[in-house]
Amino acid sequence: MSESPFTISIPNSKLSSLRTKLELAALPNEVDGAGWDYGAPLADLRRLVERWRTGYDWRAHEAALNAELPQFTRDIAVEGFGELNVHYVHKRSVCAEAVPLLFVHGWPGSFLEVRKILPLLTEASPDHPSFHVVALSLPGYGFSEPVLKPGFAGHQYAELGNKLMLSLGYDEYVTQGGDWGNYVTRMIAIHYGGKHSKAWHSNYAIAQPPTPHKNPLSYLGHILLPYNDFEKAGLVRSQWWQGKGIGYYVEQSTCPQTLGYSLSDSPVGLLAWIYEKLVTWTDAYPWTDDEVLTWISIYWFSRGGPESSVRIYYEVAKARANGETTGGTFNIPMGISTFPQDLIVVPHSWVRRENNLVFANAHKSGGHFAAWERPAELVGDLRKMFGKGGPAFGVVSGRNGYGASERSRL
Repeated sequence: MSESPFTISIPNSKLSSLRTKLELAALPNEVDGAGWDYGAPLADLRRLVERWRTGYDWRAHEAALNAELPQFTRDIAVEGFGELNVHYVHKRSVCAEAVPLLFVHGWPGSFLEVRKILPLLTEASPDHPSFHVVALSLPGYGFSEPVLKPGFAGHQYAELGNKLMLSLGYDEYVTQGGDWGNYVTRMIAIHYGGKHSKAWHSNYAIAQPPTPHKNPLSYLGHILLPYNDFEKAGLVRSQWWQGKGIGYYVEQSTCPQTLGYSLSDSPVGLLAWIYEKLVTWTDAYPWTDDEVLTWISIYWFSRGGPESSVRIYYEVAKARANGETTGGTFNIPMGISTFPQDLIVVPHSWVRRENNLVFANAHKSGGHFAAWERPAELVGDLRKMFGKGGPAFGVVSGRNGYGASERSRL
């Protein structure tokens, strides 16, 4: 399980192949006045494709990522799947008492999502806690090896994340994740909560509404007590996603291989598939073209190809059909940060009923990619949750997160 430093270095042949595919791209026509009603607008794709082909400088962005993000790979054995070569970002704070934190991304994200919060989380200060940050590239994402054997789901992701932290010397740690990161960190809490995973935080809290049979008192409150304006708007947003935005989920959880041919062969198809989500899942975030293209390029140049990223949907759906549950007896502290334009925004009371919820904050703006859209707000919540006076202060033995100098090494 030795660690190897990693530097992103995409071969020139792949850059040339991408340029050729973009030059040969055939774009569809569009209904008059379609806007976003039919999906990603043609004008946007034309502009982005042209920028990607003639103006976007991957080498400059590649160099910036390498300069900002300390990256590594290591082999981690997962029961039944052998060793997987995993890519991750690992940055230690100069604070000796920093709290180890595992950050887990989702789809259509990547390790890139840690970029803005990394310097904030690792900042040492006597006024707020600091963190040693590990950002895992999930198998099949970024530069982690893809899983080509069926059945890699919740327990396996949890085992992988836990073993990564242990291999880095973090016997106790906390976690943070949104989207699939919520699923993975929840599974870590179920399987390793208490002994290794000491608390978890999510910006994508999912919970079921109360029912008259299982939760009669909560159900009565659900019927009789009005929700506040934020909660009402959140339920409307959740209904929008269920009715208008869930098509990708159905395809990726049932026929990922069919979709994979388009994603792996057509950079324009990949761009349109993900760009739609970047815009409609955020809260009017002002994406620059280069931000979008860097985000997409990580997928295009990924080790397993962009098709590898969507298999998690199929494997988890199959595991759930076979009885996998995200419920459990774990009782470690949980925190949530809710952003109004996320995909699923449920009342905090629903989350509290299913978890040991010790911290919750509802923000006035922001969407699905909190670490990218609202990095200061997300980090601020983590500092409140794990800081002095916070409900999860001191959960990691011997590490309170405070201090400005390195006094010891692991």
